[in-house]
Amino acid sequence: MKLTLGFSPCPNDTFIFDALVNGAIDTEGFEFDVVLEDVETLNRWTSEGKLDVTKLSFPALFKNYDTYTLLSSGAALGKGVGPLLIAKTALDMSVVNGYKIAIPGVNTTANFLLTHAYPEATNRIPTLFSEIESAVLDGTVDLGVIIHENRFTYQQRGLVKICDLGDVWEQRQGAAIPLGGIAARRSLPNETIEKLDELIRKSLTYSFAHYPELSPYVTQHAQEMDPAVMRQHIELYVNNYTMDLGEAGHQAVQKLFSIYNNTQATPNPQAAATL
Repeated sequence: MKLTLGFSPCPNDTFIFDALVNGAIDTEGFEFDVVLEDVETLNRWTSEGKLDVTKLSFPALFKNYDTYTLLSSGAALGKGVGPLLIAKTALDMSVVNGYKIAIPGVNTTANFLLTHAYPEATNRIPTLFSEIESAVLDGTVDLGVIIHENRFTYQQRGLVKICDLGDVWEQRQGAAIPLGGIAARRSLPNETIEKLDELIRKSLTYSFAHYPELSPYVTQHAQEMDPAVMRQHIELYVNNYTMDLGEAGHQAVQKLFSIYNNTQATPNPQAAATL
């Protein structure tokens, strides 16, 4: 069976899928047409039903719960992993509604966590995640919400942290932060979805067995080419939840959904049971 598969070029995703898409493990008859894109592009494609299996932000999953189902493997979820709100200098956040803020996409968990922390911050500029630091530095925006490798490099460019949006979530909700997951079309046979979960876990197990070596697949796609940063990225975002969400992980996703659902004009109380 051949399936379309989309994930980001960031080290955590390439680390997870390397063995699966490059033949290091037995894929048991599955073949994959792989597309690497930034997460907001993948989020938009989810609304179009473009891919069979895809990385996506949790708000994008919530919007498309009738089309995609969450896999138990491959997720980015944990504590201390949240996006950061950064600027060139310290700012008066009591007037945050007057600032222009670059976000890595409307459908990202990062944007939702910005709303959770600063609901009055409405002047948001969707920006490719890798260009947000530059937009802050050149004054195109006043603030930026950074994700991925930028979490480890912003200080090198003279930027300062205004708020750890993940910390706000953890303090208020007492739960891990669900950033993104892997979802499959609900139209796929159940046995196919179960096998995909198993294969992703096998791929991740293979990568862990060879870590801290960084494969060419990881290094060639990384935005930040410093191997130390790549390893920081992997060690932060790839953890026990990535291998299997488990009960605690699913509960964290349900909590995020509950709060997200309450922000919607037309809440859907039935969606939680199908995630």
